Amino acid sequence: MSNYEKKLTDIGIVLPTPASPVANYVGFVKSGNLIFVSGQLPIEGGKLQGIGKVGSQISIDEAKKCARLCAINILAQLKVACDGNLDRVKKCVKLGIFVNADPDFKDHPAVANGASDLIAETFGEAGKHARAAVGSGSLPFGVSVEVDAIFEIL
Repeated sequence: MSNYEKKLTDIGIVLPTPASPVANYVGFVKSGNLIFVSGQLPIEGGKLQGIGKVGSQISIDEAKKCARLCAINILAQLKVACDGNLDRVKKCVKLGIFVNADPDFKDHPAVANGASDLIAETFGEAGKHARAAVGSGSLPFGVSVEVDAIFEIL
């Protein structure tokens, strides 16, 4: 078990088997020493979580938990990309957080912190990243949050 995976286990997170793509794409792409992880949805136990619009149907706290779930699923994809060894991660370069929000919703950064906080907690200094937190008119299957990522590996 890698040091990073042990850190996850210590906070009660066991990485799931990555979800299979639902369309014509792959879960991640390696290009040189970069890993581009496709957008991950808030899936737990094989079931979608947090269906609905943030603001009217989903609270900020629930959406933040969904963003954290997305980050867990990103880490599951990343572990596969790193041949099972998360200690190969040198840096989280960027997260993209998409929030399925009501048109007047303005607190996208609070939702995005659900993903950002987990990445920072897991990787420490190497988890400090650039990010975009944007509102979206809709997301696949009506989920409240989707997150993609770029990591640099050794």
